[in-house]
Amino acid sequence: MSTPIPEPAAQTTLASIETPALLLDVAKLDRNVDRLTRRLSAFDVTFRPHVKSAKSIDVARRLFPGGSGPITVSTLAEADYFADHGISDITYAVGLAPEKIGRARALVRRGVDLSVLIDSIGQAEALAQAAADGGAMPAVLIEIDCDGHRGGLLPDDPMLATIADRLRQAGVALRGVLTHAGESYGARGGIGLEEAAEGERAAAVAAADLLRRQGHAVPVVSVGSTPTAHFARNLDGVTEVRAGVFMFFDLVMHGIGVCSTDDIALSVLATVIGHRPEKGWILIDAGWMAMSRDRGTQKHPVDQGYGLVCAVDGTPLPDLIVGDASQEHGIIIVRPGSGATLPDLPVGARVRILPNHACATSAQHETYRVLDGGGETVAAVWPRMRGW
Repeated sequence: MSTPIPEPAAQTTLASIETPALLLDVAKLDRNVDRLTRRLSAFDVTFRPHVKSAKSIDVARRLFPGGSGPITVSTLAEADYFADHGISDITYAVGLAPEKIGRARALVRRGVDLSVLIDSIGQAEALAQAAADGGAMPAVLIEIDCDGHRGGLLPDDPMLATIADRLRQAGVALRGVLTHAGESYGARGGIGLEEAAEGERAAAVAAADLLRRQGHAVPVVSVGSTPTAHFARNLDGVTEVRAGVFMFFDLVMHGIGVCSTDDIALSVLATVIGHRPEKGWILIDAGWMAMSRDRGTQKHPVDQGYGLVCAVDGTPLPDLIVGDASQEHGIIIVRPGSGATLPDLPVGARVRILPNHACATSAQHETYRVLDGGGETVAAVWPRMRGW
């Protein structure tokens, strides 16, 4: 059952708030969360959502009615923030910089069950040196490269055992292995996502098996991306699944084939501030500072520009996109090649823009204006945290 949203002291509507503003349709958020949690409940895995997309305890409470986690974070600032709000089971899923070991240990000292991510003997040595004082240490996950997308070791790399041996010598707990199928973002229309999910699973399980053959316990085998979490057919050998943008979705996920535009829970409210009819432009007060510079659909079959334009009730306007943007100006155009016509949107009219990348767009804003039930009344204002 979803958590009720407290009504603000005075009702605020989309016609009265200042723009640009970040809107969150909580009914869609809850529906997206329910969709993935129900799917993963068919497998014997723990779900560890990635809260880097939301950076909000109010959103996290929609993920866990009890509010306890587990969660994945991308910054230690996120780890501190969520720990301050009572979440104590945290994986920091970015390669560990040695200078951050002190901050990680401080989290452990305050009672956080923290896992950190490494993929080199240098990082293992830095952890070993820190552990020499006998103080509390985070547990360690070794990053596995399942598709050449980012960091990590290949599943058969002998360095896996070397790193694990060094951690054991130092008394630092090896918790397991972690991988992320980042190349799944290159899929289109759902094609290839089942294969990406299986490649991710197989790589993580193979790495865990190698370590076990070398005498190391590997209690955690962690995989996940929003596309593969929705398309995995076999999770044998996996203990936990991570995903982040699933809670909001965006136009990149739509282009990949994971969601419909109706599933996108985030939008940016903007106001029409001018017209250039000779150019086929409508100007709005939401530029790339409100939408972000992300052009993640640029290589998709359907390029959504800087975002898909909707009426104020959230209904997409046919083939209308933000075609260009400067810092505080957005330029609405008809999608090139379309037979649609530019609508009559007078100065002062309001529109909503669906984002290319929900994480990047939300990062431009301090708060979510929460819409409950898909209407045009702001039911709550939820703050977001920022920084590293």
